[in-house]
Amino acid sequence: MPARKQSVQRTPVSKPAMAIDEHVVEILSDSGEGAQKCGQSFASISARMGKGIWTVEIIPAEIQPPARSIEGASGNRIRVAGYPVANGGDQADLVVAFNEQVLLGRLRANELKPGSIILLEDKWRTSIDTAIADSYNRVYEDLVAQGFCVYEIPMEVECLKLVSDPRRGKNMFVLGLLCSLYSLDIQLAREQIQFIFGKKGELVVTANRRLLEAGWAWAEKNLDFKYKIPATPAKEANIVVNGNMALGLGIMASGMEVCAMYPITPATSVSHYLSDVFEKVGGVVHQAEDEIAACAFAIGSSYAGKCAVTITSGPGYSLKQECIGLAVMAEIPLVVINVQRGGPSTGQPTKAEQGDLLMSIFGSHGDAPKVVMAASDIEDCFFSVITARKIAETFNTVVVLLSDASLATAQQPFARPQFSEEWLAPPVDQSPVGDEDMPYDWDDRTGQSHRFIPGQPNGMHTLTGLAHDRTSSVAYDLGINKEAIHHRSLKLAALQKTLKTPPVFGDDEGKLLVIGWGSTKGAIQEAVARVRADGHSVSSVHLRFLQPMASGIKEILQRFDRVLAVENNWADDMEDAMIDEDNCRYSGLAWILRARYLVDVVCWGEVGEQPIKPGTVERVIRRQLDNKHQEY
Repeated sequence: MPARKQSVQRTPVSKPAMAIDEHVVEILSDSGEGAQKCGQSFASISARMGKGIWTVEIIPAEIQPPARSIEGASGNRIRVAGYPVANGGDQADLVVAFNEQVLLGRLRANELKPGSIILLEDKWRTSIDTAIADSYNRVYEDLVAQGFCVYEIPMEVECLKLVSDPRRGKNMFVLGLLCSLYSLDIQLAREQIQFIFGKKGELVVTANRRLLEAGWAWAEKNLDFKYKIPATPAKEANIVVNGNMALGLGIMASGMEVCAMYPITPATSVSHYLSDVFEKVGGVVHQAEDEIAACAFAIGSSYAGKCAVTITSGPGYSLKQECIGLAVMAEIPLVVINVQRGGPSTGQPTKAEQGDLLMSIFGSHGDAPKVVMAASDIEDCFFSVITARKIAETFNTVVVLLSDASLATAQQPFARPQFSEEWLAPPVDQSPVGDEDMPYDWDDRTGQSHRFIPGQPNGMHTLTGLAHDRTSSVAYDLGINKEAIHHRSLKLAALQKTLKTPPVFGDDEGKLLVIGWGSTKGAIQEAVARVRADGHSVSSVHLRFLQPMASGIKEILQRFDRVLAVENNWADDMEDAMIDEDNCRYSGLAWILRARYLVDVVCWGEVGEQPIKPGTVERVIRRQLDNKHQEY
């Protein structure tokens, strides 16, 4: 496939579509040029046709980075396959770039497959700014020399035939181009345009349809390649949403009626979505003046009778700690959603990381046992919220649900949930309190007690964050305080008895077990499947509950010669000259597993700009099997 040195109009060619199993496509632009919307639309159309998709947003660290800057790339990565996929795949097969600078960052991060196809806006070649023209030509020549198949596309020229501002049109032109290249249904693409722009009026819809059709026509006439990825139409209705929207849907489905939050990336869009729809089902979104107030508001709402949720990310979770301790001490049900991001401090707000695990479990003054669970894919974001609410109200405690930036913006189709009454909490109990009932009458076996709701006859009691006894009176006696701590701890033990042992992906015993949690599930299982296909004795297990952990995990770990924890957070590398067994810092999950089960767990962690790729995990697994590199 030859590189195009300039944009040309040529006679249409016969180009039968090449059948492929999957492709990874990236669309890159300056911030504000619509590459993300183009990518989301391309993914949605593909999903509607029955293809497997997973998207990864490419978000610059700055809110409004300079135009034509390497660090300012904004866009979307879309993995499209003829089967379900649960991660963004490895290097890109095809990239559309609105300028050469946004492309350079992806090249330097090794995100493009060698010899991949690049569709590049050609307007910069003849820019009146000689520095820009020189930059474009240098990059172009270098790309060709490296073996990339570069096609120059006259995006602006073609869009100017239809609209006066091509910045508001290139994304839909590119959408049409991609629909042609991947043999997508043009009518579904037109319907997608209507869905996106319908509220803006028919003139806007018509203009964008013309841009879509122009991109399609240009590709059909001028590009000499085409692909077809098989599709398996769904047998049941599916929805295509990102992780944050799935969390919002789960909040409504769980019956929670109050969401209190303060904006923080990458969690904010959950509340944005709820702000649009929550009122229709009787819910309230409260934007507080800060994270502390948001958590306090949620606790007050829960105390009034129904469990509430507060949503945040790492720095906000830190600020909520004192209030979370209050909810644990006062035994008020609360769901805290932490959409993790790069840290510490303000860190990298738009980047993915799993660095909050230890803080979520242990980050507290004093002993404040709480349930910690993690969602592993988009569908799990939905159902985990329902589970979290049930646990919080059953045990009158705090449940922390961990998501992360990888899931927050990723899209994936899954079966449309069918509402069940079982998801909801029972009606608020306003029956009279018995004369001998106490607000903290702990069960000696489970630590649970009957929850008093404000308004219940005979239910008056003191609510305090101080140590208290069964009657809620402030406790100065050390023995009473110890009794209360003991019963709060028993709640985790009682919950643990109900948890199912997580299934093993692969054989139940063998040479290597890979263990992970949260959003790494798809990448780990795909990597394990690749290595197993070569006959290696490798399996994996994925944890949904991090505190408490289910029974049977230790027995699983002991059935393998070696256990490798894989996480999207930091772990020291034993090849570093300064690192040895005495000073090595393990990844979060490895710390917990080694301490809890006294099993020699090695670990590998990656803190990078993008979610962990299956190819990366595959290489780590093969090194472990070859004993060439020992991670700790």
